[in-house]
Amino acid sequence: MSAAADGFRMPAEWAPHERTWMAWPGPNATFDDPQDLADARAAWASVARAVRRFEPVTVVCGPGQSAEARALLGDGVETVERDLDDAWMRDIGPTFLTDGKGGLAAVDWTFNGWGAQDWARWEHDAKIAAYVSDLAGSTKTYASKLVNEGGAIHVDGDGTVLLTETVQLGPERNPHWTREEVEAEIHGMLGTRKAIWLPRGLTGDYPPYGFGTLGHVDIVAAFARPGVVVAHVQPDPAHPDHELTKEVVGLLRAQTDARGRSLEVVEVPAPTVLEAEGHWADYSYINHYLCNGGVVLCGFDDPRDEIAAGIFRRLFPDRTVTLVDARTVFAGGGGIHCITQQQPRTVVR
Repeated sequence: MSAAADGFRMPAEWAPHERTWMAWPGPNATFDDPQDLADARAAWASVARAVRRFEPVTVVCGPGQSAEARALLGDGVETVERDLDDAWMRDIGPTFLTDGKGGLAAVDWTFNGWGAQDWARWEHDAKIAAYVSDLAGSTKTYASKLVNEGGAIHVDGDGTVLLTETVQLGPERNPHWTREEVEAEIHGMLGTRKAIWLPRGLTGDYPPYGFGTLGHVDIVAAFARPGVVVAHVQPDPAHPDHELTKEVVGLLRAQTDARGRSLEVVEVPAPTVLEAEGHWADYSYINHYLCNGGVVLCGFDDPRDEIAAGIFRRLFPDRTVTLVDARTVFAGGGGIHCITQQQPRTVVR
């Protein structure tokens, strides 16, 4: 039986949360310099503290790392210990599901280091989803054979999911899966009914540009509510994402969701900086995180930070928008959404 057949589905991120899960950076290929590791830990801690203002946070740390982590995380953030390879809980953690009757379940996608990239290790990270699902009290964990990550999907909670062709259909992850087979597995696990495919992710998310994911959707587009999508746009023609994001916006505006609604697309301009870490920047405000009563938004010490914050304040007038500097997180290959994973509340209270 699939998760959907058992009555489970993935709620939208704006649904109430029980808590947020994160993972603590440890020495690895992503943070192979002591200063880089120290900077990453400070950045991850800043995100955890921002989220903790709104809901409980649990951080999975490598063995023996909890004490140092707690010193940076501050009061009120829980830690547990487990072997880790990297620190991207959105991708290595479970995708949580609810059944509307108080039940919690999770999907454990197959994880292979973002397409078996040469810098990645995943012996331990491939086991984190099942571990976190168990700690969270899931009644069932559905093991999927699809190679996929949490940053590669975004749902509206009303039957629609966003995907990118270079991830789920890429030869690095699922070389023998057809589009129809991928959609059937995604819908069976998430309880969705319609997939909207984007052609690819941002330029900086692919080799040879650092620690990319090969096209995660969560820095390109995300649902803000059913029928409304926020989309990354690059205003500067000098950046290769300029044409790509125009294509994506046009594609989204031509789409309908699972209920037949035409999508409203809210354009969010990229920061003004074009290059970072020696390559095309993929800095994106789309990689935000919604928590109970809050929006934790990527900041880049950029003139467009406040423009983006204003857009999100208008989209979420009942939530407090908090900008957190995400440049160090992006240097490691992701953003704030990539290092957080929501556990939905099963009983609204």
